[in-house]
Amino acid sequence: MREKIVVIDDDDKITSMLRRSLVFEGYTVFVAGNGQEGLKQILEHDPEVIILDVMMPVLDGWEVCRRVREAGAETPILMLTAKDEVTDRVKGLDLGADDYLVKPFALEELLARVRVLLRRRSDRGGALPGNRISYEDVVMDFDTREVIRGGKLVELTTKEFDLLHLFLQNPKRVLSRDLIMEKIWGYDYSGESNVLEVYIALLRQKTEEHGGKRLIQTVRGAGYVLRGES
Repeated sequence: MREKIVVIDDDDKITSMLRRSLVFEGYTVFVAGNGQEGLKQILEHDPEVIILDVMMPVLDGWEVCRRVREAGAETPILMLTAKDEVTDRVKGLDLGADDYLVKPFALEELLARVRVLLRRRSDRGGALPGNRISYEDVVMDFDTREVIRGGKLVELTTKEFDLLHLFLQNPKRVLSRDLIMEKIWGYDYSGESNVLEVYIALLRQKTEEHGGKRLIQTVRGAGYVLRGES
């Protein structure tokens, strides 16, 4: 079955180009020119990937992303932004986006990122071992996709959940940057070089929000490790 992709952008040239290119690659494509219409397309077609522009009329990309995640949908979201600003990237990631691409972009790079998002989505589907995994006071429930720390719910995006899952599977083991990038973003990821650092910072912020001690430690020159502070 052909994977479905919803493209939401108010630039007709971009939506037309993406529709032609993605259809040529074998995907079924639906387009929308504003956020409100985009939400209708998502609800109607239940796509495997959403390509979402930030600056749009009626509803902007931030609001669309927020509503999709509030509805409980875990569909991978690739956000398009005209600004190469760290604050914009962090905002999108914090709202639940899985990746971002700055305009103007190379079509080959966008197609590569779509392939990575589809592969990660496929790898996640039903392959989680058991129902729960824990380390110290952190408990991850795979059935509900909830994370509890110290009795309090930790709200995580899909990518943050996957990253924490990788650490929980490998407690006290130093994970290299390359290994994490391959496991979470795919071996052919060609995006921003600091995406891992951004996610580590977000994950630390959320898991330490209620006074929890730091569990994700930086090992200089080696990578990251899940262990309590010594």
